[in-house]
Amino acid sequence: MEKKEWYLEYEIQYNRPGLLGDISSLLGMLAINIITINGVENSHRGMLLLCKNEEQIDRLKSIVKTMDTIKITKLRRPKLRDTLAVRHGRYIHSDVDDRKTFRFIREDLGLLVDFLAELFMKDGHKLVGIRGMPRVGKTESIVASSVCANKRWLFVSSTLLKQTIRSQLIEDEYSEDTLYIIDGIVSTRRANEKHWQLVREIMRLPATKVVEHPDIFVQESEYKMEDFDYIIELRNTEDEEITYETVEKPELSPNDGFSMFDF
Repeated sequence: MEKKEWYLEYEIQYNRPGLLGDISSLLGMLAINIITINGVENSHRGMLLLCKNEEQIDRLKSIVKTMDTIKITKLRRPKLRDTLAVRHGRYIHSDVDDRKTFRFIREDLGLLVDFLAELFMKDGHKLVGIRGMPRVGKTESIVASSVCANKRWLFVSSTLLKQTIRSQLIEDEYSEDTLYIIDGIVSTRRANEKHWQLVREIMRLPATKVVEHPDIFVQESEYKMEDFDYIIELRNTEDEEITYETVEKPELSPNDGFSMFDF
């Protein structure tokens, strides 16, 4: 029988020397292997386990119920958030009202890159939106995640180095393994109809698309927030407000030192 992974998270009720050793010995006696272990926020500890059948997990549950030193908070087949929690020692926080919205701060860039890379490695159409103030690390995180996921990335519109607005792609740029990056502000405020024909064509491809500033993107296009599979919010600090006041400034003039690629 093929072994299956499980995620165990428990809260330490009474911490004493040798507690982890006792739990490890218990898992060993139940023939449950430990793949990874790490502290997960406050007094919680998470483990990725490997076992042959659910009876072993049921026995583990019944034994732990008799222990006063720990309390099981999660015991389930691992989700992506569980795997990353064990890897990084903290949970990814999602919005209470919108479960597809995930929040990060700049200190969590490593966790964000890992999370996005896992999403990018999945095949098929995915539409990801990223909110955040200028220079918080949105585009850099997308590119780093693409590298981790072994994906080729392509800027459809961007302001990373120079303002880029694409109106056509060459043949080998159409690929399910390509990650298409769209700056919602640049596309909606400074692009022409040829660019939008390309955007619509890319949206129909069975590939991953990432849109920076998704709120502006949907305001002036036929797309809706419901079309997005994931929304990422990246802040410098937890209490930072994400606003779009700078978008209302006048268009860039030819003499402001800002050059543009339009091809």
